[in-house]
Amino acid sequence: MFKPLACVLAIATLVSGCTTLGPDFKAPDAPAQTAFLHADGGSDSARLPAAWWTVFHDATLDSLETRALRDNPGVQAAAQRLLQAQAQLGVVRAGQLPSVSVGAGVSNARTSAETSQGLALGGRSIEGNNYSVGASLSYELDLWGRVRRVVEASDAQALAAQDDRDGVILLLSSQVASSYWQLRGLDAERAILEGALATRRESEQLVEARFNAGLSNELDVSRARIERANAEADLHEVQRQRNLVEHALATLVGSTPSAPLITAAPTVQLPQPPAIPVGLPASLMGQRPDLAASVAQLKAANAQIGVAEGAFYPALSLTGNFGYASQSLNDLTNGGARQFSAGPLALSLPIFDGGRNRANLALARARYDEALANHQTKLLTALREVEDALSDLQQRQQQGDVQAQSQQAAARALLVAQARYERGVSTYLDVTDAQRSTLAADRAAAQIRTQRLLATVAVARALGGGWEQGEALATVR
Repeated sequence: MFKPLACVLAIATLVSGCTTLGPDFKAPDAPAQTAFLHADGGSDSARLPAAWWTVFHDATLDSLETRALRDNPGVQAAAQRLLQAQAQLGVVRAGQLPSVSVGAGVSNARTSAETSQGLALGGRSIEGNNYSVGASLSYELDLWGRVRRVVEASDAQALAAQDDRDGVILLLSSQVASSYWQLRGLDAERAILEGALATRRESEQLVEARFNAGLSNELDVSRARIERANAEADLHEVQRQRNLVEHALATLVGSTPSAPLITAAPTVQLPQPPAIPVGLPASLMGQRPDLAASVAQLKAANAQIGVAEGAFYPALSLTGNFGYASQSLNDLTNGGARQFSAGPLALSLPIFDGGRNRANLALARARYDEALANHQTKLLTALREVEDALSDLQQRQQQGDVQAQSQQAAARALLVAQARYERGVSTYLDVTDAQRSTLAADRAAAQIRTQRLLATVAVARALGGGWEQGEALATVR
């Protein structure tokens, strides 16, 4: 009895291994352009390290990034979504294998002596215990590859969940780096304003002394007091902005905003931004987790077309049981207590469904076309983000070079104005104007240096931050 069944299983397995419904997935083409417009050059071998923020060589930033990856709730939620997708994949993969279950039971029964069966037995009833133990099997023979397409779709969705998790990590790390350099930039401005405030107080005392000695006038005293008060007000404004950035940074690293995070440094020298290796546009899809997730979703949508096509073909399933049953527990394992059933080998073929299967196939194809269009949009957006970041970095560098000339000229003008005022050649108005120009030039230079660091972070993020599929998991753990 088992030989025909074995033959059927062997033939079905052979057929199912040779047939798969639906189109095989083909990855979308890479961008046609050969280089980024605002890049000095690039090659496929140019990549950032996985922990891309280490290129800044800042121990405090490294510590903050580590804390964020460990304690940020958003990363933890993304990791749980990945675990859910992997568990769902395990559920789907189980459909490729036979389902086997075992069971045992005991029951006590008594039949009626007054039924036709009891009267046929001479007015007797049947009573006693029944013991049983056995196993059952059910298996869908994947003749057309429908189940394989279901597994393929689920596998692609699990990969997309992993890429989405990595995208959350990349976004978080870039937000931490941006907030950190904003904080350091405000510390640099604060140091400049504190120095300016000290100078304004000295100037105010000097002008008041000259006024008391009859060498100046009350208007100069008022101007000195105005400049001192303005510098003090600007200092409070910078401190207000710093508090907001620090609160945001604390939230990113999973800490309460009420606890101090980074102590303001009395003097801050912002570093020169590091060079970011720029690859080629064609390699961008393998460097950004969001694009990789988009490709995985596209693959899942393609596999669903095969699943929808499988509804047009026959489905073959097999069930079977084997076990022992006996009235006496001692006789349960005797050969006479053996019982089994093979089958039915059930075949179902759709004949009329009111157009349901055809509509499901059209739906699957439309979803694939939508996923393809969405992927193309994401690719164009990614290319734009890279070009924007590279252009911003390039222009900020040129802006900084010009601003350095303004800074030097403003410092020289202040020295000349102070000397002329002390000799009585000019009024204190010239000193006031020179002080304003110097302070504005110094603050602008600090802001440009900060913007150059932020633009460097934006370039690193737009290029994927050294991401490679599967590496971010080790980083989180």
